[in-house]
Amino acid sequence: MGQETFFSSQDSQPLAARLRPKTLQEFVGQQHLLGEGKVLRRLIENDRISSMIFWGPPGVGKTTLARIIAGQTKSVFIDFSAVTSGIKEIRQVMQKAEENRRFGEKTIVFVDEIHRFNKAQQDAFLPFVEKGSIILIGATTENPSFEVNSALLSRCKVFVLQALSSEDLVVLLSRALRDQRGFGEYQVEMPPDSLNMIANFANGDARTALSTLEMVILNSDFDGNKVRITKEGIEQCISKKSLLYDKNGEEHYNLISALHKSMRNSDPDAAVYWLARMLEAGEDPLYIARRVTRFASEDVGLADPKALELAVSAYQACHFIGMPECAVHLTQAVVYLSLAPKSNALYVAYESAKKDALIQLADPVPLVIRNAPTRLMKDLDYGKGYQYAHDSEDKLTNMQCLPDSLLGKEYYHPTEQGLESKFKTRLAQIKDWKNKHRPEK
Repeated sequence: MGQETFFSSQDSQPLAARLRPKTLQEFVGQQHLLGEGKVLRRLIENDRISSMIFWGPPGVGKTTLARIIAGQTKSVFIDFSAVTSGIKEIRQVMQKAEENRRFGEKTIVFVDEIHRFNKAQQDAFLPFVEKGSIILIGATTENPSFEVNSALLSRCKVFVLQALSSEDLVVLLSRALRDQRGFGEYQVEMPPDSLNMIANFANGDARTALSTLEMVILNSDFDGNKVRITKEGIEQCISKKSLLYDKNGEEHYNLISALHKSMRNSDPDAAVYWLARMLEAGEDPLYIARRVTRFASEDVGLADPKALELAVSAYQACHFIGMPECAVHLTQAVVYLSLAPKSNALYVAYESAKKDALIQLADPVPLVIRNAPTRLMKDLDYGKGYQYAHDSEDKLTNMQCLPDSLLGKEYYHPTEQGLESKFKTRLAQIKDWKNKHRPEK
């Protein structure tokens, strides 16, 4: 009966919608943009808004901020969804904006998920932004450098909104318990640290935090206007954290970069954490295994030749058994590579050789190391003077293998790290032998 009373007395809108801030004073977070004297706050307060893009993760206030701007600057606000709108709808909106301009009214066109528009749809806004018919505010969770046309992007100021801190979310949750638009009419009893549990679960997303609080309260025991929340009830609602992750977007590359750089920095704890972040968010383990295999040669190389073997084995294990079991194989590879001695000598060698290869594409292969499968090729001196290293006592020859233009060029510079020090010693011995047996000219 308590729940029936609760439902009948509440607005049908979700809690996050009911508590949407209407002023800058109510807005929580983004102090780097909205704190006293900060650039965006000054633009809003002085009514000097121009077209802009809000870039940030979900639930940090992009739409709310656009609505506050429209209200504070007394502009006509048109909410436009990139998911449901096309060229026809854009033209209709632009016509309405032109009418508003003739009557001296500003029009703010807010485009949620602007990254979902194709090039033609984004281009349709361009002339109206240029002549000031509209102030365009776009919101995106994707990097606008990749998702917004350069011509449109150059006419917009990009503001980066950050995930809310746990402290910010606790402020919002506390307000929800006090505010009459939320649960202010109820006496809510909960264990200490309950709001922190919900805030940590929300992972910087205000919408998730408020929705979770609403779910917790709706599933709690009611006694009139008293609500008793238990720790067990909270744990049931936050049993699985929803991780911010887009396998095709920027966060995908941010996380694999974090994994790669943690291993390079010999930090196994950080590397395992970023590995878990990716796997628990649904990343393909074979993708991670491929990147780990690349790391084994790029950042470890001959400092520990077994690193590549282990990485390939981890890939095969992932292919054989998949998730969740293969997580331990990837962990083994990631920890091993984190602790392995580091050398990027192979990577540097190839990149250096690549530059010369692109410049010297027309350089012919020296005749001495050309293959001569036909009589004509032998008559043209293909392979003439070739020295078979296995016929030499030292298994070395003084034969020239580089083109004349690159004679004496060195690409591979081994380090002293791990086993590569042995390769360095061996290479020095080879070079010393070749110097002593240099052919006379």
